[in-house]
Amino acid sequence: MMTSKTPSSLPRSSKRKAPPGRSTFHRVASGPLRLLTTIGAADLTERLGLVEPGRRFIYESAKAVTKAAKGAAGMLSSKMGEPARLSARAEPVLFDLTPTEEQELLVDTVRQFAEGVIRPAAAEADRAALPPSEILERAHELALPALAIPESLGGAADAQSVVTNALVIEELARGDMGLALAILAPLAVVHALVDLGTHEQQTHYLPRFLGEKPYAAAFALLEPRPLFDPAAPRSGAVRTRDGGWELHGEKSLVPLGASAELFLIAADVRGSGPKLFLVEKGTPGLVVEPQPAMGLRAAGLSRIRLDGVRVPKEALLGDGTENAATNGRAVFERIVDRSRIGWGAMAAGTARAVLDYVIPYCNDRRAFGEPVSNRQSVAFMIADIGIELEGMRLLVLRAASLAERSREFAREATLARVQCATKGMKIGSDGVGLLGGHGFIKDHPVERWYRDLRAIGVMEGALIA
Repeated sequence: MMTSKTPSSLPRSSKRKAPPGRSTFHRVASGPLRLLTTIGAADLTERLGLVEPGRRFIYESAKAVTKAAKGAAGMLSSKMGEPARLSARAEPVLFDLTPTEEQELLVDTVRQFAEGVIRPAAAEADRAALPPSEILERAHELALPALAIPESLGGAADAQSVVTNALVIEELARGDMGLALAILAPLAVVHALVDLGTHEQQTHYLPRFLGEKPYAAAFALLEPRPLFDPAAPRSGAVRTRDGGWELHGEKSLVPLGASAELFLIAADVRGSGPKLFLVEKGTPGLVVEPQPAMGLRAAGLSRIRLDGVRVPKEALLGDGTENAATNGRAVFERIVDRSRIGWGAMAAGTARAVLDYVIPYCNDRRAFGEPVSNRQSVAFMIADIGIELEGMRLLVLRAASLAERSREFAREATLARVQCATKGMKIGSDGVGLLGGHGFIKDHPVERWYRDLRAIGVMEGALIA
């Protein structure tokens, strides 16, 4: 539970290296505590007015993580070999999507970060077709990976938080969808490791996401072919004589391709269906090429070729011997559906940015001696954007709520995807139209948002809510 008491000031960050030979407790706790001191002292928070909400959020998160770390040594020894999983949320007495105090605090912090850091850098990142490293480093200070990793592994999560994830994704996309995708891409790999990974895979990879520097990773699902079906990828994996795997195929529109240290790649295993494989950067046969697209340019999109990539048997996410409840088609499709919730939240965030921009623009722009918003055709178009936006958000949050409680949500995720793809693209087009000639030039961000919103109907994977 959140408390109303917060420290009046937090300690300044320290760059001293911890001495070797630390106990298990210190190794587990050092990441969250370092985040506490780093974020509490960051000049960024002071410049953006994030000091008080940021301190409250990080202080409460660090308390939860430190509490978990105290028992981590015993848990790691007593449950050695057992992967950590997040439990489903309890069924509410009434269906209510009102954000909790914790969610409001997190959303407020992320919103200010998106407005103060992401949006000013978006235009240049779009031109460069690459996310600035300093933006990724600042985003890492928000400690979002810690909120997705179980307490027993050094994170702060005690249960699934799909609704919270959707709210965070929406706010980041409100700043810029391309940069939001670059920031959130590693979290897709984190969620997959938490949901499917073995104990060895979790302890090997998850601590990297809690370090001082951002750890770039990406989920590669989409393939460059028409009518792509994520449940039937053409990229394939076959067994090698030594028990490992050999991957062949091609993936497209993969965020952070040039900088990613780890890829989560979907490939079909004949007779078993689609599986997920962990492939590290530099693996022979893994070829990464830039692939700038019409939209989402700031995410650093890339094409990946798998030319006989050989990986050990441990690269298969999950141990490969368990039933469908662990690593089968049902769980794979659940990951795809959660990805669609994430893309719906992206559409809602960018559509909100369009609405927030066109209202003051149309109120200030004058034609024939009055604001253009006085014209019914303009006013009705803006009203339609607001109405469709609310419908998009409700569909996304309903699907997220069901997923969070481990109930069936494939239908709701599909409805959210279709609605957000269709209406999001229309909102982007209407935003350009409301600005008239100004909507067609890069002096205003609406043309970029329009290009990004068209990606909702194309993208699969890349992020997981």
